[in-house]
Amino acid sequence: MPVSMLDINEIRRILPHRYPMLLVDRILELEAERIVGIKNVTADEPFFSGHFPDFPVMPGVLIVEAMAQTAGVLVLKSIPERDSKLVLLVAIEYAKFRRPVVPGDQLRIEMTVLKRKASVAKMAGTATVDGVVVAEAQVMCKLEDKDQAQISPE
Repeated sequence: MPVSMLDINEIRRILPHRYPMLLVDRILELEAERIVGIKNVTADEPFFSGHFPDFPVMPGVLIVEAMAQTAGVLVLKSIPERDSKLVLLVAIEYAKFRRPVVPGDQLRIEMTVLKRKASVAKMAGTATVDGVVVAEAQVMCKLEDKDQAQISPE
């Protein structure tokens, strides 16, 4: 049975991201192999002050990040020990951007599992605004123990 309507507080209990990098506001649908999330794009997003001052456009890499975070909710939701895990983005393929995303837009992000193993998930997704596809991509995420995910100083 699909779970619906995870609010921001429930998302924060699943994902480790915080402002300004938490890019998923709500989960509308959550199934074993599919998830639908929402990102409300507001005029006060920190990236708009420099991208671009006279024509604010959400950076494509942040749209893909929102897609990856939505995928991360799906991956982490079913793992009981998720507090000790991170979902790391390890690959992006076939990313395409169809039109600019601007303040006032609501991104509807739908991600579907293509392949899933114990610690790796490959998912394909689309981001739409008002039913129009604005971006699409495939992302691969790897589940890692937090204590193993140390950043090398080299």
